[in-house]
Amino acid sequence: MGRRLPSLNALKAFEAAARLESFTDAAAELFVTHAAISRHVRDLEDWLGTPLFLRTGRGVELTEAGRRFALRLTPLFDQLADATREAAAVGDVRQLKVSVEPSIASRWLVPRLGRFNELHPDIELAIDPT
Repeated sequence: MGRRLPSLNALKAFEAAARLESFTDAAAELFVTHAAISRHVRDLEDWLGTPLFLRTGRGVELTEAGRRFALRLTPLFDQLADATREAAAVGDVRQLKVSVEPSIASRWLVPRLGRFNELHPDIELAIDPT
């Protein structure tokens, strides 16, 4: 039996609007119009059968259901972004060649290599101490 999910575009629009607390800012982040965000959120509310935002004259506010949904959805989108980054990086090792004086390499560069490797596991560092 398949998963019963709403439109992923609607989920993405809602998550951005909830996180940014603005349809306008969500539209800018996703490179769509304010109207597109509004339509996606309205479609998602219809699909769920509950309002996620209160529309006010000065913008939007999350309902309790919207707040609870956003709290669960944002970490899922973060995990999806991480998984996508990891998948794109598999087998894509980049090499950085650094030519440096031996004294600078030993005193300054080498002590920092561990941290560099932690932050950039996809970069293979080649040091030329000449």
